[in-house]
Amino acid sequence: METTFITLTFQECSVRYGLAPADLHEFLQAGLLRAAPAPETVIVDEPDDLPRLARLHHELGLAPEALDIILAMRQRLVRLQATLARETARARQLEDFLLRNSVLEDFG
Repeated sequence: METTFITLTFQECSVRYGLAPADLHEFLQAGLLRAAPAPETVIVDEPDDLPRLARLHHELGLAPEALDIILAMRQRLVRLQATLARETARARQLEDFLLRNSVLEDFG
């Protein structure tokens, strides 16, 4: 699965997500966002990350360090869910093979 990168100005972040420049600077310093080459712009690695950051920041008032932990846990959960889906498919395939003596395919 490919990662989509989005470049937004501080102004766009403020209008779309209600994030002040000071908040964005904190997110940049905490490593939650990456600075883009142009001044006052950020790069968002995942399209859902910035809205999620804004929501957690506004609704829960979490510090950037806490947001970093939450995003890391979410990424880990997504990876674990993908692994579980792959292993479940492999187990199902093995069951089918054992029950029907069918051909095994490689899932990964």
